[in-house]
Amino acid sequence: MERRVVFAGWLCPAVLLVPQMAVTIVFFFWPAAQAFNESLRRGDAFGLTTHFAGVANFAALFASPNYLASFWITAVFSASVAVLALAPGLLLAVMADRVVRGAALYKTVLLIPYAIAPAIAGVLWMFLFNPSIGVLAALLRWLGIDWNYFLDAPQAIMLVILAAAWKQVSYNFLFFLAGLQAIPPSLVEASAIDGASPRRRFWTIVFPLLTPTTFFLLVVNIVYAFFDTFGVIHNVTQGGPGQSTEILVYKVWYDGIVGLDLGGSSAQSVILMAIVIALTAIQFRFIERRVHYA
Repeated sequence: MERRVVFAGWLCPAVLLVPQMAVTIVFFFWPAAQAFNESLRRGDAFGLTTHFAGVANFAALFASPNYLASFWITAVFSASVAVLALAPGLLLAVMADRVVRGAALYKTVLLIPYAIAPAIAGVLWMFLFNPSIGVLAALLRWLGIDWNYFLDAPQAIMLVILAAAWKQVSYNFLFFLAGLQAIPPSLVEASAIDGASPRRRFWTIVFPLLTPTTFFLLVVNIVYAFFDTFGVIHNVTQGGPGQSTEILVYKVWYDGIVGLDLGGSSAQSVILMAIVIALTAIQFRFIERRVHYA
């Protein structure tokens, strides 16, 4: 029988909720309200005064070819990062789940990249693929590949995608492994007795039971690609060459901090927040229909 905690009054639950509500208000609602207020204002050339500008900042953004190009760059980047982080994470979890001897060592090694900050991960990949001093860059040149991501836009976007996805694989591996270990072995053993091949057992039994985990990780990886990859891009390409890796979150920082356009930067942050909320809502509305909860 399920036991539930019942509070005698409203005071105790309210007190327990106060810390979380305070953190949410201070670190989300308040900054979001300030960003929305700044998005409707413009400052003078010296940044001393501001005046109400209405939707002029938003209109200027959607009239800018560079900003519209960043939408396409962000879409390609986030989709690629999500796929390249989810697929290896699932594969490694399936392989680690079958290991009997040394399983703890394998799992520990595979989890190490998650402990690395995105900015540090970007520095590591930058040193490995630097055209002048990078070990892997030298290997690529030895193989006959003209590698210089400072000048080649496709190479630059490919590099930041790989670096960002590598950083997230460990996170996905951890959740997929937990999901695999929660599946009752009797279901897999029964299908094996019935003569199902390992591949058929995975796609008809194991993976459908992993769909709640996969759905959760899909949402998390999309949000990660939109926001938490700033450090990777800043340390590897700085948005170049020619703004080819300038995703939306990086453009928010660049226009606000470097370009000193606080109104335009705030408008970009509002648009970015709306996009992420809309994408998350769409995923819950349509993709969750295919999720099978045990």
